[in-house]
Amino acid sequence: MKAEVINPFLNATTTVFQDLLKVPLVRGRMLLRSSPLPSHEVAIYLTLKGKHTGTVVYSMNFDAALKIAHRLVPSLKKEELINEYRDIIGEVSNMITGNALQIFIKQGTDLDLSVPMVLDIRTRKPEVHEVQTVCIYFYSRFGLLETLIAMK
Repeated sequence: MKAEVINPFLNATTTVFQDLLKVPLVRGRMLLRSSPLPSHEVAIYLTLKGKHTGTVVYSMNFDAALKIAHRLVPSLKKEELINEYRDIIGEVSNMITGNALQIFIKQGTDLDLSVPMVLDIRTRKPEVHEVQTVCIYFYSRFGLLETLIAMK
């Protein structure tokens, strides 16, 4: 898999965390997997179509998702955060997607990205196919963020 596909998502993720959440991300290890099955309870799915076709998945544990949601909407009580975190995390992923799309446009890459879909893996199992997947870990004070990029 080429850096021209991976780097826009990595750069967009670090930019959004730094600018929106005021939290730096520290890049961890990168490894190959056989599928984009997320390791954590909360997963954000994007599909790519165009010059590159595939799936991008961001995953984090439930506690990290609540911490991010609380950072963005501190007035919500815990019960409200539990009910609203998917919408809030969805907005964060929309910003990451928009930033990544701008990078692809500057590269001259014809690409369409879907609207991010936020899933609670504990209640809804994603349909996952075997495809070579690059997995990159990011660390922050909210917890671990796993980024999975699977291209056909």
